[in-house]
Amino acid sequence: MFATSPRNLTDRRIRAAVIGTGQIAKGAHLPALRTLDDEVDIVAAFDIDEEAVRAFCADGDIPHPYTDLARMLDEQRPDLVSICTPPVFHREQTVAALRSGAWVWCEKPPCPSLAEFDSIEAAEGTEADGGPFAAIVFQHRFGSGADHVRSLLADGSLGRPLVAHCQTTWYRDTDYYAVPWRGRWASEGGGPAMGHGIHQMDLLLDLLGPWSEVRAMTGRLVHDVETEDVSTALVRFDGGALATVVNSVLSPDEVSRIRIDCERATVELTHLYGYGNDDWRITPAPGTAAAEAARWQDMGENVPSSHLAQLRGLVTDMRAGRRPRSSGADGRKSLELITALYKSAFTDTTVRAGEIGPGDPFHTVLHGGAPGWAPDAEAGDAPVPARAPTATPDPTAASAEPAAPTTEIPA
Repeated sequence: MFATSPRNLTDRRIRAAVIGTGQIAKGAHLPALRTLDDEVDIVAAFDIDEEAVRAFCADGDIPHPYTDLARMLDEQRPDLVSICTPPVFHREQTVAALRSGAWVWCEKPPCPSLAEFDSIEAAEGTEADGGPFAAIVFQHRFGSGADHVRSLLADGSLGRPLVAHCQTTWYRDTDYYAVPWRGRWASEGGGPAMGHGIHQMDLLLDLLGPWSEVRAMTGRLVHDVETEDVSTALVRFDGGALATVVNSVLSPDEVSRIRIDCERATVELTHLYGYGNDDWRITPAPGTAAAEAARWQDMGENVPSSHLAQLRGLVTDMRAGRRPRSSGADGRKSLELITALYKSAFTDTTVRAGEIGPGDPFHTVLHGGAPGWAPDAEAGDAPVPARAPTATPDPTAASAEPAAPTTEIPA
């Protein structure tokens, strides 16, 4: 339970702060927050790199730069905190923000383990008290195309989903993995299943609902990393649909793709890092009435998937004091599937939904101590570099953020 009383956000502007001032903060979070400047004031930013946070604040016209997170939370009392740091820091920073009374909007992946996610949930407020809550950035759920297809699937217009394919086949070279914290269990939490494919898997789960079992394989085929660089999985859903899931950083022809074959139509989304209505295709089964097929194609106003689309809903939920999408159990489900994928691959077993809990080695770390995948027993998990970058990088970035001092900056 969080430590402060819920705040009344119904009749004033929301005070926002940004944690981590790298590429994802500059390129996604800050523009989204700025677009909602009729409702949101960005009052502060935090980074362990003094020069970086001062530059970020100067460029973004943000009044208060900090290199001390606790001090920022105490002095500025933000209502909303955007967390844009590597996964290893997410739990600690999210819990600190929640306990200060702030809502959290945290970059994916949510954190490196289910155990850490459990501690985040424990720090949230309650539905009765109106929060605060921690939402994960799963912006691919939030676009007009996904909304339209979700509605068609939910009301049965397309018939039962039967077969699905979820593909995140991207390309990352050796320079990408030269960044010290990448490809390591301790600092990144996992490989492409965790850091790259999580967006498409989350969207698949959002469209098809709960999964029941998974059977997976992983490989370390090219890169000199602790984690995998490719994974494949077979997933059975509660509704009976069977899905294949492929996550790769070995694929020069890059694509993000979801295909769902239903009784009455095939739905397909093909894009890379974000989609609009034109990236969706619905192919009716033979014999479908033309008028009905035309209705399926009408997705309405084009609202691309984006941080902004998710943030709009989050701000509305904050003002209403209700739990937002991609928080709590809804935010946990993708991490649970990824954890099960790793357990299945590393133990050569079928893993069923709900079986990984406290006491299971995969509950606390995604390699689960598996031989050949866990870091060397004598060395232990590779430590996070002492001056690890705080910024989640751009998907195409190939180098690390600069080293960071840890001095305190007066507000």
